[in-house]
Amino acid sequence: MAYDLIVIGTGPGGYVCAIRAAQLGLKTAVVEKDKTFGGTCLNVGCIPSKALLHASELFEEAGHGFAKMGIKVGKPTLDLATMMKFKDEAVDGNTKGVDYLLKKNKIDVARGVGRIVAPGKVAVMGEGGKAQSLETKSIVIATGSDVARLKGIDIDEKRVVSSTGALTLATVPEKLLVVGAGVIGLELGSVWRRLGASVTVVEFLDRIVPGIDLDMAKSFQRLLEKQGIVFKLASKVTGVDSSSKTLKATIEPAAGGAKETLEADVVLVAIGRIPYTAGLGLDGAGIKIDNRGRVIVDAHFATNVAGVYAIGDVIAGPMLAHKAEDEGVAVAEILACQAGHVNYDVIPNVIYTYPELASVGKSEEELKQAGVAYNAGKFPFTANGRAKANQKTDGFVKILADAKTDRVLGVHILGADAGNMIAEAAVAMEFGAAAEDIARTCHAHPTLPEAVKEAALAVAKRAIHV
Repeated sequence: MAYDLIVIGTGPGGYVCAIRAAQLGLKTAVVEKDKTFGGTCLNVGCIPSKALLHASELFEEAGHGFAKMGIKVGKPTLDLATMMKFKDEAVDGNTKGVDYLLKKNKIDVARGVGRIVAPGKVAVMGEGGKAQSLETKSIVIATGSDVARLKGIDIDEKRVVSSTGALTLATVPEKLLVVGAGVIGLELGSVWRRLGASVTVVEFLDRIVPGIDLDMAKSFQRLLEKQGIVFKLASKVTGVDSSSKTLKATIEPAAGGAKETLEADVVLVAIGRIPYTAGLGLDGAGIKIDNRGRVIVDAHFATNVAGVYAIGDVIAGPMLAHKAEDEGVAVAEILACQAGHVNYDVIPNVIYTYPELASVGKSEEELKQAGVAYNAGKFPFTANGRAKANQKTDGFVKILADAKTDRVLGVHILGADAGNMIAEAAVAMEFGAAAEDIARTCHAHPTLPEAVKEAALAVAKRAIHV
């Protein structure tokens, strides 16, 4: 059977692309190698990690915050097996939801590993060597990403784990060593720290969360240190000895120098992710990739091979589920002769620790490097009525606006519920708002988003409550 579109991969980018294409009248099929839909995000990424972040936050709140509010529950007891079941139920509900949506939109499913044989031809190798050959007008590669490995360190997903193994630990490690101070390392490190682990984070750079506004990152690090996480920056892990009951990690300064050994019960390798292209047959099909293994595409997501497109983690850009979703919608609309487009200047980024760190647009470092004159407005949550009432006063909001036009160029929020608050900033920036526009918009009181309004007022040095 011939299709208008075959999407290889059903992560957020792939399944959303397929659904949008079906909505637009294209006869669509998806190819999926795993037993469940949803890719890394729904199965071993965004969803399970957020379930554990939520559960561990409540566990810590019950143990340390309830008494302050007059809620006496005694010291909470951790039932890790039940918490993991709670996490698994979240995954199951979401993956089944994707299954339902694919059926609802009459999208065919081919189970197995997809390989691009030639333009318009996809071979699917299923379990037991069962093969299918599919024909289509267009192919979208949406195969996502895989865990980046650290040379010389073997991941067994038991004691030396990736993010996948860190989501399924059977016991709370007494000592957890996290390699990498990026989003994944800090989120999962936070989970296990709340549940009782002593957490040390080793980072090659001299700062945490690379790519995030440095002002925000420094404040973020101080708050995490206050919670008990220990950071060893400008350092690298050169080896992990797993021959004894306790792991022994060798640490060296990034610039070279004396070695030291850190002991740990579990080592989490969280140094990033790489494009997943195994079995796709890119070489045979003549599809070009860059020096980082990413599929090269043009402004319309087209590869150098006619009729073959790519989206999500497998191409350049931030490895974020919502970025992949927007690209999936865009390429489906392009294939249906519409004007699909993604505004890469307005893609929110959120780190779901406590407090959360959310940003959209440019950082101060990026604006300085580009030579753009800007004004900055900052407002602390210590001056926000709702934050004070809820005892959630950590962090602040920072808005960066063009010095000449006042157009908002970047918004950064460190604080409780920052991931939800950043949406207001993204909408404002999508419509080209000025800081004055946010400042003149009436915000409900008492709410945390009032801090966004006050930061916008602070751009013009006229914040009210500070």
